[in-house]
Amino acid sequence: MSAPSTAVAAAPAEFLGHPKGLYVCFLTEMWERFAFYGMKALLFLYLTKHHLFADEDGYLLLGTYAGLAYALPLLGGLLADRWLGMRKAVVYGGALLVLGQLGMAWTGAPASGVQGAGAQDAVALQVMYASLALIAVGVGFLKPNISTIVGRLYAEDDPRRDAGFTIFYMGINVGAFTSSLIVAWIGERIGWGWGFAVSGVLMALGLVQFLFGQRHLLGHAEPPDPARLRAPALAGLSREAWIYLGGLLLTVAVWQVLQTRVDLGPLSALAGGHEVTLTEVVAVVLGAALYLWFLRLMLSDLSARDKGRMLMLMVLITVSALFWGLYEQSYGPWVAMADRVMDRTTFGIAWTAGQTTALGALFVIALSPVFAWLWPRLDRRGWNPGYPAKFGWALALCGLAFGVLAFAAAHPGEDGLVSLWWMVLAYFVLCLGEMMLSPIGLSAVTTLSIPRAVGMMMGAWFLFSAFGEIIAGRLGTWAALDPGTTTAQALATYADVFMRMMWIGLAAGAAMFVLTPVLRRLVGPRA
Repeated sequence: MSAPSTAVAAAPAEFLGHPKGLYVCFLTEMWERFAFYGMKALLFLYLTKHHLFADEDGYLLLGTYAGLAYALPLLGGLLADRWLGMRKAVVYGGALLVLGQLGMAWTGAPASGVQGAGAQDAVALQVMYASLALIAVGVGFLKPNISTIVGRLYAEDDPRRDAGFTIFYMGINVGAFTSSLIVAWIGERIGWGWGFAVSGVLMALGLVQFLFGQRHLLGHAEPPDPARLRAPALAGLSREAWIYLGGLLLTVAVWQVLQTRVDLGPLSALAGGHEVTLTEVVAVVLGAALYLWFLRLMLSDLSARDKGRMLMLMVLITVSALFWGLYEQSYGPWVAMADRVMDRTTFGIAWTAGQTTALGALFVIALSPVFAWLWPRLDRRGWNPGYPAKFGWALALCGLAFGVLAFAAAHPGEDGLVSLWWMVLAYFVLCLGEMMLSPIGLSAVTTLSIPRAVGMMMGAWFLFSAFGEIIAGRLGTWAALDPGTTTAQALATYADVFMRMMWIGLAAGAAMFVLTPVLRRLVGPRA
């Protein structure tokens, strides 16, 4: 009789008390967000200064591109769950991102004339649109799946799970903060192409480290059925090959969508009488389909309590689009204001306009542990506001952030410019609002949704973030300035526009406060 085996399974490799795979995902997401936010900090300035886009066109493209980048993760997550697996989806998305960022580095000849009326480099413009399409589709494949991998590294009852996600999400903000400082400075001071190139190179490094570190994912990110994925599906090509080919075809479609506008006749009045982007049309169709699905769900045999919870959640998700529509002005009119009418020198350091976007990530990093400490203590005393009230505060604080900049624009300094410190204060107030809505919204989806609809409602949450980006592009056109606008005229425009946005935020916040007792009665006092 042989002796019993004394071998035991090797414990997963860890670092600082967490699976090493967490840090692989941390670095991948950090460099992906570095590339994404660095490019976003430069995009409006690049469009209006290099290609001489009119302000209105620049704002609309910024909103259209970002909206697609936030909507496509729904498709990328679905494909990974059913066939591709998270690891392959991340690698494919990362490769598209690298190509897109490096494509943006080819800027062509600067435009001439007034708002490009003289001459624009047509080839460079098409390269730019194609590069933005590659980035949007790449984000769609990478972003949802890198987060899913993190969750799979831990058992469901592992007490380290929340801490692991905290570390992971810190990577997002570290990437956003450093990219706004580095990429924006290089792009504005040395050259647009150099800034975009830095984003591409560092994204490539992030992809390389993911490839070398994928062994630390412990098989948790593999396809659900590898044999079925490899088997021929159509025309002799496997499902995997068709997914990759479909991603490229989707990129071509997005390339065209980004530069396509349509005239809807009387319906265009909703856009101020202007043509609407094809993305806006698609957004309306998707929104209508989602609400029809939700109506069908509410007419099913749900209990009264479940219907109340789902109704509250749908209200919160809908309201979030308005919040993000206001919040994302920080990458449009706020950057334009910083560039055109702001004294950006402080402590002897001259910031670039794009670098001011780093303030948002900085305050998120600083405020996250404060709010993580605050909510449990308020809850123990019975003072923790419910989800609707938190959303109300988020909208009100967002509105007040615009009030800060409206006041600053109406009261410039002796040099006729706005002090950078007003921007610092505005970002602080804005991020207080973000802490009341962004992490709270994710919690609300998992808490309020019925089990069979959690995935759909989480998808709706991200879809409405995309709607918010599109709203931001349309709202940003209010702040469009004509060539030759004087500093005084620009200040007057920003004061007026930001005051209007302030009232939108405050009014929406007040509406949520009024709705709070009604919504809480639907689900009970804990919400």
